[in-house]
Amino acid sequence: MMFAAVGRWSTRLTHDAGLSTRNWFVFGLTTETVIRDSSYDLIPLSREASSLLTTRAFLRLDGIQQLGFVSRIWPGAKHTRFEHSLGVMHLMREALERLVQRGAAISDETARTAIAAALLHDIGHYPFSHAIEELGPPVSTHEAVGRELVLSDDIGSVLRHAWRVDPERVARLIHPGTEELPDEDRLVRGLLSGALDVDKLDYLPRDARACHVPYGGVDTSRLLDALRVIEVDGRQVIGIDDKGVSPLHSLINARQEMFDNVYWHHTNRACMAMLLRAVQEAVLAGMPPSQLTRHDDASLMAALDTVDQPETTRRLIGNLRDRRLHKRAIEISARAGDLYVYLSSLFTHPGRRRALENVMAARLRELTGLRVDQGDILIDIPKPERWRTDVWVEFRRPPVGFTTVMPWYEVVGIRPEHLKAYEEHRRLIRIVAAAPIRDAVRAQWEQLLLPLLASR
Repeated sequence: MMFAAVGRWSTRLTHDAGLSTRNWFVFGLTTETVIRDSSYDLIPLSREASSLLTTRAFLRLDGIQQLGFVSRIWPGAKHTRFEHSLGVMHLMREALERLVQRGAAISDETARTAIAAALLHDIGHYPFSHAIEELGPPVSTHEAVGRELVLSDDIGSVLRHAWRVDPERVARLIHPGTEELPDEDRLVRGLLSGALDVDKLDYLPRDARACHVPYGGVDTSRLLDALRVIEVDGRQVIGIDDKGVSPLHSLINARQEMFDNVYWHHTNRACMAMLLRAVQEAVLAGMPPSQLTRHDDASLMAALDTVDQPETTRRLIGNLRDRRLHKRAIEISARAGDLYVYLSSLFTHPGRRRALENVMAARLRELTGLRVDQGDILIDIPKPERWRTDVWVEFRRPPVGFTTVMPWYEVVGIRPEHLKAYEEHRRLIRIVAAAPIRDAVRAQWEQLLLPLLASR
């Protein structure tokens, strides 16, 4: 038996007789290696995919933890964007194989384009999960950065020559912008980003397993088996048969459970607020946003902890490094009415949020005489989530009262607005503060916030 290595994963060449029962040569890709993965055991790795894994941009993903600061709470959650990307590629290939076996008209070139896009979908990701891109312009989304990287000479030439696909086409699947995709590309993009996509099918179970929490369970195999191409209003869309109705419900529930218990955990969110403010100060002081996606987690922390960075940046980064983390002082729910609405609106106005944080710090100093530095009081505003349920269900023999093709939410009676209402009531806005002043913020929060609300 022969062995090879990719990154920190052991791989095995596929002329192992134990693997000969499966046809690894699909869509014009030549699979010569398998890679052991914590979620799927053996993932076929094509020669074309291997050529992308060695690019500098892709190797950077091996230094970016998938869950950012979640490992501060669950130490085992140190899996990376690198392995997640391999998993998404694997599920995309599996999904396309099943659809083609059921008669879907997807060409080999389109399939290769979609598989390449799945492997590269996070290539532009910032360090530490999603915190940094919440700053908004001039910080671009990771999809926009990914599009630029896919079109670069380094990756573009690999796609053009090894994969035999158009880099522009791959880039559009990752970040369509306002462009209208051709029908075949629009169809496969539904597998990469949508209510039922291979991205969620990989990260939810992978994240749950790494955190060792009883949430995030998804019947991935059954959902993939349920995939169908369905014609709706004269257009073909990715849908499911009736056997996928319950597994899709479990996927939606798993996503909310993981937000409730992992992604929105107060310690993780406090760390993200600290990093966001540290990067915000650095960018305001002149750090080009384009530099941020050249870093992995460790190199970004080092870059933000140099003498030429603002004092607030260095202090917050030092506290993150040494686990002197901000603590939650106040949590504000959707039932707080105007206060919640006002603070929630600051998500899209990070400059205003920073100004409010500075005013609160100055006001607390005046009220208590305590030392309160800029950045000691932060407002954590989780991103409002989109709860898409626009998946079509096809019945061979629909129950009485149903039709042959129906939206999933009509089949189960759970409308998007119901899920959105649940999310809004679970999504808390937090005032987090440096540990020495947390109790003072908790005691004085009304005097810190309510006069500002009244003077808007």
